[in-house]
Amino acid sequence: MAWTWRYEDADGQPVEHPAESFGGQADAESWLGQTWKEAVAAGAATAVLVEDDRIEYRMSLLSP
Repeated sequence: MAWTWRYEDADGQPVEHPAESFGGQADAESWLGQTWKEAVAAGAATAVLVEDDRIEYRMSLLSP
């Protein structure tokens, strides 16, 4: 099982950001905690956690 992040802008369009693959959900979440500001700077508004082809959840990267 591979866990990855996919990024979307405010309109739901894909945002290019370095791809990383993780062996577990906790590793993926920890990595995002360290790099989310870079994703926002690249234009991402939402991060989508994906396990293989299944979406685990979507999370806003923007402050309320």
